[in-house]
Formats: sequence, C-alpha cells, structure tokens
Amino acid sequence: MKAVEVAVRDAAGLPNELLGVNLMRKAFSPKDGVLRDPEAEGGEQQATADLFAGAIGAYKNPASHRTVKFDDPMEAAEVIQLADLLLRIVARARDRLD
Repeated sequence: MKAVEVAVRDAAGLPNELLGVNLMRKAFSPKDGVLRDPEAEGGEQQATADLFAGAIGAYKNPASHRTVKFDDPMEAAEVIQLADLLLRIVARARDRLD
C-alpha cells in the first residue's frame, strides 16, 4: 500500500506533507481532485475517493504505525491484489492528465 500512496502523490503532484487518507481524499476529491475521473458520475467519483481512502486507512496506515501480522497468506495476497488494482486506477488517471 505504500506504493499506492507514493503513486497517488506523484501522479497528483501533491506535497510529501500530505499523507494517508487525507492525501487520497485530496487527490480523488469529486469537487477538484486532480485524479478524479471527470467523465464519471458524482457518486462514482466519491466512491473512488472512498475506496482509496479506505484501503489506505485499513491496510497502509496500521502497518505504518505498528507491527501488523498477516497470519493468513491468502489475505496478504488479496491486499497485494487490491494495491495492484489501485495502482492500475492511478495509471489510468495519469494517462488522462497527459
């Protein structure tokens, strides 16, 4: 999930001081987020912002602040798959900006 945070910050051109959930909310804000999909319906834009904020809040932030053990290898693999999907969404947003 750290790679997701770094990719979002880089694609959105946001400062290093903006972290975690706040970074996701800013980058994907339906109102003025650099990475929002302007062709998507407002509810879908909000859902994407929520998806990114939730993923970072649930899986990146805890591991950044304490030791988190993934006892289930399948769950760990699923978190990696989620991160991969989020990185794909960021890549599409970056392509829209180019």
